[in-house]
Amino acid sequence: MKLGANLSFAIKRWLGGDRLAKVVKEDLGLDHAQFTWDLVDPWWPSAERDRIARDYAAGFKAAGVTIESSFGGLASYTYNHFLAPTPELRALGKEHFKRAIDMTAAMEVPTAGMPFGSYSADDALDPRRREDIYREALEALVDLSRHARKSGLTSLMIEPVPLATEFPSSAADSLKLMKDLDGTTDIPVRLMVDWGHALFTPLFKEDADMDLWMRICGDYIGAFHIQQTDGLLDRHWNFTRDGIVTPEILADFWKRHKLTDQTYLLEIIYPFEETDEFVLEDMKKAVRLLRQAA
Repeated sequence: MKLGANLSFAIKRWLGGDRLAKVVKEDLGLDHAQFTWDLVDPWWPSAERDRIARDYAAGFKAAGVTIESSFGGLASYTYNHFLAPTPELRALGKEHFKRAIDMTAAMEVPTAGMPFGSYSADDALDPRRREDIYREALEALVDLSRHARKSGLTSLMIEPVPLATEFPSSAADSLKLMKDLDGTTDIPVRLMVDWGHALFTPLFKEDADMDLWMRICGDYIGAFHIQQTDGLLDRHWNFTRDGIVTPEILADFWKRHKLTDQTYLLEIIYPFEETDEFVLEDMKKAVRLLRQAA
């Protein structure tokens, strides 16, 4: 299995390129990472933002760790972005992603991604409003693909989420988005599929099945977020805890589907109150479990 880490485990803890790269390379023994916007806010003034982001990129490059992509984190996820109820909010969502693309380009990282967005409670129940907002969101993403190509990026990613008020959530939704974007964007748009999202039983029921995701939209999956979950909430637990996903299941899935290019990115989110010592040891244990299963 090709393993890497989304850097969400490190927020508020190990800051700066050299320091965090040392944790990923020397403590965890990983060669691949995904940068989270929770470390550098795309809305910060661009000069300071890009200087700090470049420091991370330089530190990881010097350590021999490839940052494959940058991705929206907890802070970014709180907003409705492309599917917000007003034109002003949707424009700000587009600007948010544009700034993140600029930051990603400054880091010389080839891919940026985020969830598409969330409808308001009222819009989610109105089929006509949903469709109108969705069509506008598609146009915004096409426009951003042009900007991303000019900035030097080679792809964008969208993450499906386990909420019916957002889009895409299901595998069928995700395939629709990919098909609607096919042939319209200047660079490919691919899916970042999170195991904990895809296995969310209260929403998907019998379709909470990763093999189903591969059958329906496997050709569009660029990478995976992996996490431990109970299938009842979006847990983002580590594999040192019991749940419905095991390292053995992940290894078997990788082999059966003959995966080679995608990366399993550990996306573990710890309580801020947890000690740094516990987080680091827990991450090290999880990587060992995953490598033993592979």
